[in-house]
Amino acid sequence: MQTRQWGRTLKVSAIGIGCMGMTGVYDGGQDEADAIRTLRRAVEIGVTLFDTAEVYGPFENEKVVGKGLKDVRDKVVIATKFGFRIGEEGTGLSRIAGLDSRPDHVKAVADASLKRLGVDHIDLFYQHRVDPAVPIEDVAGAVAELVQAGKVRAFGLSEASAATIRKAHAVHPVSAVQSEYSLWTRDPEAEVLPVCRELGIGFVPYSPLGRGFLSGQVRDLASLPKDDYRRSSPRFQGEAFDANLALVATLEDLAGRKNATAAQLALAWLLHQDDAIVPIPGTRRIARLEENVAAADIVLSEEELAEIGAAIPSGAVTGARYTEANLAMLDR
Repeated sequence: MQTRQWGRTLKVSAIGIGCMGMTGVYDGGQDEADAIRTLRRAVEIGVTLFDTAEVYGPFENEKVVGKGLKDVRDKVVIATKFGFRIGEEGTGLSRIAGLDSRPDHVKAVADASLKRLGVDHIDLFYQHRVDPAVPIEDVAGAVAELVQAGKVRAFGLSEASAATIRKAHAVHPVSAVQSEYSLWTRDPEAEVLPVCRELGIGFVPYSPLGRGFLSGQVRDLASLPKDDYRRSSPRFQGEAFDANLALVATLEDLAGRKNATAAQLALAWLLHQDDAIVPIPGTRRIARLEENVAAADIVLSEEELAEIGAAIPSGAVTGARYTEANLAMLDR
């Protein structure tokens, strides 16, 4: 597996793994033993970056990741996140009760995450969503104190604007920025990717396969469980769903010419956008994990990249990437 360096602090595999789906959200999650087998197989084939968060579960995802990586702790980079207020009512992501990045809360989340993960430090600690009620300088300062205390190695931001990234970086170095980015979500290309390149910050595309849509594995909304998060996604609804299937067909045709799958071509395209990009596709199946990781070996020429970009241009997707409520939480 190729590796990519983020500043002086972190060296990670070119492809990581997003662990959210292992404990719900998509298809109801999976058995813990199966999740642990998937995590360990990922390490065996060279994956070193594992992405979780306190809100996944909530709390349960960190426990599973901690158990799965316990025996290989010195070989992996574990990223987790803070920034939400988690209520007692509801299940899964419905327990999100708002944003909370007050410094005391950030530190409390770090301590709780360390305990659930069963580790003595968090490699990469992201602010999950920017909290407009708390100056980003205060958030960066709180994480800097955690770094000084040895509880955190590096600071990250998720779905942060270019202006926020600059302000945070001026207080404490930002090692990585995470945002949704794929062939059907190109928003970061305008401002966020350029500022990351300028400041030497790593970039982590989450949902690099369009929440599984670009893999070609989702052909019918009715095939998704009733509690699957994607049933509420605008891009998975009615006419938008049908229109977006045409994009997948185009991607599959292009992939066939490279003897690759649609998922592999989508990941390879991302990897060719910048040397600091590390996508984190989520998966619960070892076969799919191995397929995703193999995308790191695909070489695309400038002509092929141009052809892919022309076939699936920015703005080609139908529907918003989030519901209005979730869009309101983005730093724009």
